[in-house]
Amino acid sequence: MATTNQSTLSEFAVAERASGAYVSQAVLRWSLVIVFLWFGGMKFTSYEAHGIAPFIANSPIMSWLHVAFGIQGASYVIGTLELSTAVALAVGAFVPVLSALGAAMSAMTYLITLTFFVTTPGVAEATAGGFPAISALPGQFLLKDLVLLAASLNLLVTSLPRLFAKTR
Repeated sequence: MATTNQSTLSEFAVAERASGAYVSQAVLRWSLVIVFLWFGGMKFTSYEAHGIAPFIANSPIMSWLHVAFGIQGASYVIGTLELSTAVALAVGAFVPVLSALGAAMSAMTYLITLTFFVTTPGVAEATAGGFPAISALPGQFLLKDLVLLAASLNLLVTSLPRLFAKTR
């Protein structure tokens, strides 16, 4: 059992070492770490908790957080997850399995926030004819998560090259 588990863990790679593009992968990793540290830390303020409340309240995926924890408690839960993602991404620069885990956590974060695009009122700009015209807030604010998702997926894929190579 231990050898199987060790073998599975050895399949992972630190993204920067797997791709041959150390600088670009490192820039993506550490940019995501900064974003998650900053956004995660902000979730512990009342200002941020109330700022994200409309996104959470209108989300079929996340609205249960308000019911279970209240507005500030939901923000604490999200902040804790975001700070955990930052730690996994940072330590993942040195520990291959955490490289993949942090990138997967990051990707899930942005997949979920991109669902807010269709669940949050006010994304489509009615005065400009509606969708595909999007509002500055919340529309353009949410759209930037598409790039953050791409960065996360890039790190994830480059953390798993040995696994992908065996399945081909």
